Amino acid sequence: QVYLVESGGGLVQAGGSLRLSCAASGRIAGRNVMGWFRQAPGNKRQFVASITTSNNIIYGDSVKGRFTISRDNSKNTVYLQMNNLKPEDTNVYSCNLRDVYGTGDYWGQGTQVTVSS
Repeated sequence: QVYLVESGGGLVQAGGSLRLSCAASGRIAGRNVMGWFRQAPGNKRQFVASITTSNNIIYGDSVKGRFTISRDNSKNTVYLQMNNLKPEDTNVYSCNLRDVYGTGDYWGQGTQVTVSS
């Protein structure tokens, strides 16, 4: 089992910044991908960003140039630096860890980000 705990959400004005953290614990595979998702209309998830153990990074189009994902493998923690936040970024941001060996797909409970105009 893998457990994910997000932190760093909060209320910020448009144009401000937040840094989210996601700490993983448990039986973590040596090769994995961790990422961030947020809710989309129709109860669907919107991809935000992901990063592999070897630092291969992908960003969703809506956050390119504004968000930066990084990770500390020794701490099993992934970060999402969110700059130039917009009201439309308001959402619950959930952390995900996927084992590249196919042994598991894990989610945190999410952290609320609210951006005021």
